[in-house]
Amino acid sequence: MSTISLLIGGRRQPAGQGGTFERRNPLDGQVATVAPAASPEDARAAVQAAADAFAAWSQTGPGQRRALLSRAADALEARQADFVAAMAAETGASGLWAEFNVHLAAGMLREAAALTSQIGGEVIPSDVPGNLAMGQRVPAGVVVGMAPWNAPVILGVRAVAAPLACGNTVVLKGSEMCPATHGLIIESLQEAGLPDGVVNFITNAPQDAPAVVEALVAHPATRRVNFTGSTKVGRIIAGLCAQHLKPVVLELGGKAPLIVLDDADLDCAVGAAAFGAFANSGQICMSTERIIVDEKIADAFVQRLTAKVSGLPVGDPRQGPVVLGSVVDMSTVRRCNAMIEDALDKGARLLCGGKADDTLMPATLLDHVTPAMRIYAEETFGPVKAIVRVQGEDAAVACANDSAYGLSAAVIGADVARAMRVAGRVQSGICHVNGPTVHDEPQMPFGGVKDSGYGRFGGRAGIEAFTDLRWISVQTTPRVYPF
Repeated sequence: MSTISLLIGGRRQPAGQGGTFERRNPLDGQVATVAPAASPEDARAAVQAAADAFAAWSQTGPGQRRALLSRAADALEARQADFVAAMAAETGASGLWAEFNVHLAAGMLREAAALTSQIGGEVIPSDVPGNLAMGQRVPAGVVVGMAPWNAPVILGVRAVAAPLACGNTVVLKGSEMCPATHGLIIESLQEAGLPDGVVNFITNAPQDAPAVVEALVAHPATRRVNFTGSTKVGRIIAGLCAQHLKPVVLELGGKAPLIVLDDADLDCAVGAAAFGAFANSGQICMSTERIIVDEKIADAFVQRLTAKVSGLPVGDPRQGPVVLGSVVDMSTVRRCNAMIEDALDKGARLLCGGKADDTLMPATLLDHVTPAMRIYAEETFGPVKAIVRVQGEDAAVACANDSAYGLSAAVIGADVARAMRVAGRVQSGICHVNGPTVHDEPQMPFGGVKDSGYGRFGGRAGIEAFTDLRWISVQTTPRVYPF
């Protein structure tokens, strides 16, 4: 069991009112973490501490910020075993997924370190003689980041890395589902030597989330917000930020389609589909949720995919290597079981897996899924996936776009020019040709369209998201005025 603290202004402390909450392991119900139940007053104190540190941090040179973020990457990698243990205890994640989280998160910190000297601007032609006009990127102020549990190291680091590189100070609100995992990120940043108040960390009991989030957003010093999570909660965050005129980056739910064209290499298609659908038991915003396959090759594809997926090992990640660990809680089991039952009642065919009694859910495939079934449109966020058979690429594109979501997508086809044309017609913020829907790199612009949110993380897009663009001019010659 882990016991963690808040971090406010460089000081580790309990919640102001002394409250705590427990996060329990989804498999056996044992207490994994005891964490502080922060109040709105704690949230406001964290933002104020970040505001107090902003003046000095925003004036540090790029070399100093680069060195600190690079050291943080090293410190985070050195804690890999701790992250693996924490993720298994709090969310039931496999060691494979936890190790990947640490690897990519360290890369995000190093990419952020590299960005520190790329926060530039431009000279803009002026109609006024002798006027030197410039657009300059400057730190925005305090950034509040809210990260989820499903890819906790990746998304926790993403919430703060680019903001720090740009000269902002941050408050990370840890997920109620994995407070110790998010706390390890903060420990890594502290170990790197970031000044007091530059990074602050709070956790809250689930029932206190609305009040704590409102306090974070409403504080006058908060100048940017980023949130990764469900579309339902994202709408609430967006409304709150609109009320307080705070720019926000939202990365929300998904129903990622993988289109398998009639000329697809079946080995490529099966590998991409299995990885995209069942990495972290399908609990990724980019997870392949709808496998759309041309009828001409559907039988051969389905046979190969079923053979591969049926053999994926599932088990308690604390007892040895597995591909599918535990899902995060029984609500996921109930949701997925209901979708399986609904689909089978309406004519779908179960290829492998099936309903589960506990959080060790097997990889499940449902064939002949139609729009009449819940699983066609609803995000499962679990290891239960739909196969939809279509006739031709136009029908495949129509199926892919028949969704409220638009985060990630993929197209598999041997004729790359054709596959690229199909990809261009898919409504998503991200689309991969001959690769899986689950793919992320620190330098890439990451985000969605439609109900998957707006704004972008990553690379230069992150600079734009977490800086203000100022117009600054210098009159270099005498100016003639009309009066």
